[in-house]
Amino acid sequence: MATTRRYEFGTNESSHPDSIRATIAEFISTCIFVFVGEGSVLALNQIYKEPGSSASELVVIAVAHAFALFAAIAASAHVSGGHVNPAVTFGALLGGRISVLKAIYYWIAQILGSIVAALLLRLVTNNMRPEGFSLSVGVGAVHGLILEIGLTFGLMYTVYATAMDPKRGTVSTIAPLAIGLVVGANILAGGPFDGACMNPARAFGPALVGWRWQNHWIFWVGPLLGAALAAVLYEFVVIPIEPPPHQPLPAEEY
Repeated sequence: MATTRRYEFGTNESSHPDSIRATIAEFISTCIFVFVGEGSVLALNQIYKEPGSSASELVVIAVAHAFALFAAIAASAHVSGGHVNPAVTFGALLGGRISVLKAIYYWIAQILGSIVAALLLRLVTNNMRPEGFSLSVGVGAVHGLILEIGLTFGLMYTVYATAMDPKRGTVSTIAPLAIGLVVGANILAGGPFDGACMNPARAFGPALVGWRWQNHWIFWVGPLLGAALAAVLYEFVVIPIEPPPHQPLPAEEY
């Protein structure tokens, strides 16, 4: 992550080895996260489905996502910053913590990683159709959108506080764990209503491979808006503005 706010296109990063390594890291980490997250949903809903066990299923899904995201971020944080989420990359872009070109590279890698994970799941499960995300009965599109905004706001705020804040100090060592935990907690809170996506890449791969597009736009617009709100708030309100360096007055002006 950048230590100072900067807004630039990043032309010099287009073919830099560090950018390529970071892009590959985002692809692999997102693939790992989506494979485990969607795999846990498929296993519970299509293999171990038992009446009256929805609460325990939700806990298992939340824990699977939390552990997988923890591992994915920890494995890529030192290479790419461990975004593993187009909404997080969007927030970092708005906050001046990443260049435009690198953000585009990350988005492509994250989406491709999600698609590959969903394809692998369909292959290893003997053609089970990925489920992705959908609204529960009685939950309207507006309700789902607001929920996704709120859940992703909490996620992005945690990312900023633990991984992007220039003055985060030693708390950065627990950033992967904190981010994984907030995702798991958000799934427990919002999972029964819309699955608690918070990640457009997590939604896109399973939706494409499983061909499930109903209300899919919610899982893009909501996370992007939530991440944008958190990033702008943290970057321009929470992070203190550094005063300009003091310039000593000439001796004759004392």
